[in-house]
Amino acid sequence: MRTLMLSILLAVGFTPALTTAAADAAVPAQPVTGPNELMEKVSQTLLRELDANREALRADPARLRALVDQHLLPHFDTDYAGQLVLGKHWRQATPAQRKRFVDAFYQSLMRNYGEALLEFTPDRMKILPFKGDPAATSATVRTQVKRSNGTLVPVNYSVRKTPSGWKAWDVTIEGISYVKNYRNDIGAEVAQKGLDSVIQRLEAQNAALKPPEAAAKTPS
Repeated sequence: MRTLMLSILLAVGFTPALTTAAADAAVPAQPVTGPNELMEKVSQTLLRELDANREALRADPARLRALVDQHLLPHFDTDYAGQLVLGKHWRQATPAQRKRFVDAFYQSLMRNYGEALLEFTPDRMKILPFKGDPAATSATVRTQVKRSNGTLVPVNYSVRKTPSGWKAWDVTIEGISYVKNYRNDIGAEVAQKGLDSVIQRLEAQNAALKPPEAAAKTPS
């Protein structure tokens, strides 16, 4: 379930459009009026690029990781998601611990769904009509994703309007919340081992999977 949850979040999540100069010239920018419009606009652009470069990205995990970091991060509310995942432990954490946790947590997500993303194809996602107040500052974007066996899976995205635009902070798949799922796992580990121990574990796992050249540049 977690692998499906993470792969869907990235594949149809709130990522900025991947464009070339030629594409920018050919297609004038259109205003985005709400979360559904944003989902429709950017997800299809991303999926087209993945289709065009699937084998190259499959052969170069570092390139896929760079693509994810560049285009997902600006439209994913890492601070808000990290705060919700840590729950009461967030209030007890220092500013330095909060920053380290958010960074490590986000990179851990990237580590989990890079390869799964490559198996996602555009014809498996359908955005359902928006239900809600267009003027609201929070919303749920409803989609359906088709598994390889033809089963339709309901996927609901929780989004919030921030000063820098709409951002995703949670996804619920078949009634299972991504934030709640991680909050239960990480919350229990923090309570048992302490926040510093959890952060160090995440950072060590992330560092072990960095490309060699990136690891060499990481300050000690």
